[in-house]
Amino acid sequence: MAIILSNSSSKPIYEQITEQIKTDILSGALEAGQQMPSIRTLAKELRVSVITTKRAYEELERDGFVETVQGRGTYVAHQNAQLIREEQLRRAEEKLMEAVEIAKCAGITQQELMESLKELYGGDDR
Repeated sequence: MAIILSNSSSKPIYEQITEQIKTDILSGALEAGQQMPSIRTLAKELRVSVITTKRAYEELERDGFVETVQGRGTYVAHQNAQLIREEQLRRAEEKLMEAVEIAKCAGITQQELMESLKELYGGDDR
C-alpha cells in the first residue's frame, strides 16, 4: 500500500491517509477481506503518530470501508455496490463544485461550462 503524504496540503494527515485508502478500496487495489497493516506498522511506515493512523482507521471503519476484528486486525470490508456508487458520486460532485467556483470567478457562463463538461465526457449522455 503506497500512501503519499504532503506536509504542504491543507488537509490533515489522517484525512490524507483516509482518502488514499478509500481510493485504493474503491479502485479494487485493496480487495474485500484483505488484511490492512496494523496501526503501529502503518504509523511506522508513514513516520506519523499512532494517534494519527488510529484516527484514519476509525474514520474508515465509521464509513464502512474497513472492519476491525478484536485481536485479529483490520480488514477491508465487503463493499455494497450502491455504497460505492454513492461515494464515487459524492467525490465527483466535490470536483464539479470546485469547477463551478473557478468558472464563476472567471466569468465563464453555465452554458460554456456545460459544453466543456459534455466535451470532456465524450459527447454522449451516459
